Amino acid sequence: MAILVSGGAGYIGSHTVRQLGEAGEKIVVLDNLSTGFEASILSGDFVRGDTGDSALVSKTLKDYDVDTVIHFAAHTIVPESVSDPLKYYWNNTCSTRNLLEQCQKHGVKNFIFSSTAAVYGIPESGKAKEDTPTAPINPYGSSKLMSEMMLKDLSFASDLNYVALRYFNVAGSDPECRIGQSTPKATLLIKVACEAAVGKRDQVYIFGTDYPTDDGTGVRDYIHVEDLANAHLRALEYLRNGGESTILNVGYGHGYSVREVLDTVERIDGKALNIIEEERRAGDPPVLISVADEIKTRLNWTPKYDDLDVIVKTSLDWEYKLKNNPEGFVK
Repeated sequence: MAILVSGGAGYIGSHTVRQLGEAGEKIVVLDNLSTGFEASILSGDFVRGDTGDSALVSKTLKDYDVDTVIHFAAHTIVPESVSDPLKYYWNNTCSTRNLLEQCQKHGVKNFIFSSTAAVYGIPESGKAKEDTPTAPINPYGSSKLMSEMMLKDLSFASDLNYVALRYFNVAGSDPECRIGQSTPKATLLIKVACEAAVGKRDQVYIFGTDYPTDDGTGVRDYIHVEDLANAHLRALEYLRNGGESTILNVGYGHGYSVREVLDTVERIDGKALNIIEEERRAGDPPVLISVADEIKTRLNWTPKYDDLDVIVKTSLDWEYKLKNNPEGFVK
């Protein structure tokens, strides 16, 4: 039976699709290409469209005999979610509700959901476990948390089992440079810093230099996209083996400061960045790090790229490829 990957032409989705293909899985990707790229789909079939299109989702589930859905499709830019919240509740929450309804109608058994550490808001300790209270501070986090709630309720009321993976800060690209992060107007620090390194941006900003951290800048848990993609394959194996529905953090359990990240980009690239220091942004926690022991035990997940140098090097390699070849993708 097939796996439907919604948003499989996007950054994390395309890396997961590639790994699924390498594992010999039958895949169909559903993506409207609003931010993704068809050329990044290196395995399976492609259907262009929205998860909010009931007729299309129903036909795709039926035609491909889908028993598993991996759901990435979502808007992910936090500032945009604040300025245009209904866009996020429509695409991230309402469309997920539609997708789940069709999954129930067609007897889909397994559902793997792309959630986020944004559901935690600002944990008092700076560290988040799966049982840390959820208190999102922006519509993006709220839209994802609402989808988690729907999954929990539907799982209780039906035969659908799920794994919701709460991502921390995703970075890096395919080490073989076949695909990478090409998101327009990206806001994640490593992507932004690497764009500045190759001349795509004039400067990179540090927002807040007076946090109670070792160097005064915010600390985040960065995870390589290859390890994150692999977590989805481990979740798939877990559900196929009869695992119960669960929510799991995906991170490395330690963090790097903004200055450490920028220093690493400068060292690996061999030249200085134009760094501008600004005041803190409202809502930015001083520290946000995962407690990610449960995923290693529950899913037998072992990260392979837990190294900031590797994360930055693969990011830089991809940015230089995009600079020399704007299409970027190769098959």
